[in-house]
Amino acid sequence: MEQMPKRFLASLPENFTTGNDIDPVSISLESLIRLRHAARSLSLKAAKIRAQRSDRYLSPFKGRGMEFDEVRLYQPGDDIRSLDWRVTARTGKPHTKLFRDERERPVLLWVDLRPSMFFATRGVYKAVVASRIASVLAWSAAFQGDRLGGLIFSEQKHVELRPARGSMAALHLIKQLVAHPVWVNGVEQVGSSNRSTAVQALGRLRRVARPGSLIFLISDFRNIDDEAESHIAQMARHSDIDMVFIFDQLERELPPAGLYKVGNDHETYLLNTGDEKIRMTYRQRFNSHYERWKKRSLVSGVYWTSCSTEQNAIHALQESFGSRIK
Repeated sequence: MEQMPKRFLASLPENFTTGNDIDPVSISLESLIRLRHAARSLSLKAAKIRAQRSDRYLSPFKGRGMEFDEVRLYQPGDDIRSLDWRVTARTGKPHTKLFRDERERPVLLWVDLRPSMFFATRGVYKAVVASRIASVLAWSAAFQGDRLGGLIFSEQKHVELRPARGSMAALHLIKQLVAHPVWVNGVEQVGSSNRSTAVQALGRLRRVARPGSLIFLISDFRNIDDEAESHIAQMARHSDIDMVFIFDQLERELPPAGLYKVGNDHETYLLNTGDEKIRMTYRQRFNSHYERWKKRSLVSGVYWTSCSTEQNAIHALQESFGSRIK
């Protein structure tokens, strides 16, 4: 662990490993560019179709995700809400409007790089997982002809990217991820994740998200309050949203009973995990956080994806979208 950068929050165990060639604590332009190969077989259309609201599927497009095509005579089974009353009145015969899918739609990535994302006890830092997921989604959007934009934020800086088309848009987003100052300046200067930062970032996203957008919120969703939830619910009324929840196993369950040395660059503590009441309280706190957001996502008509720091991020998207990634 001698090579661990001092700027990161967590003190990781000696057996901390990714099990592959991924840098567990940082990202690089080359590694994120390589993800374009996996993205070719990841269909974002599945992300639209599988978004669930309670016990039914949403329309694969919301708001202005559909554009007018033509008017034709009404046929049994047509939605009466699509009747063109002007043409019907003029001709004396019922006519209905037909719509077709837009060839492109804005895909917006909301990527959380606050302090709590720079933590892991196995696999890779949550911020690394978030960056890799965002990169795969960016390449997939580019390959499918969608316009890509987003918001990358930390306590230090918000980077807003206007939707643009093509591989250059994906590359630009990836460059902004890699160049974000949090990877260079560190996170210890700003302490714990601030809820106002996330609320502000969601508010900005809500202002730029046009109806019919496909939005991915990539975060651990820590320190996010009711105002933030209101932003998400409002966006979900006219856009498709996928909440990508990232967590580390230690956040879910304390390690086996014993004394553990934990800390950061400034302080070190002894953690006693032998008290079953403490273990239960700890477990319940995470489950409450997890279930709260999962239930809120269903109520708001938002699709839910979860990924741990030791899980392959591409496989998590594969399972979520029902697509096969080779």
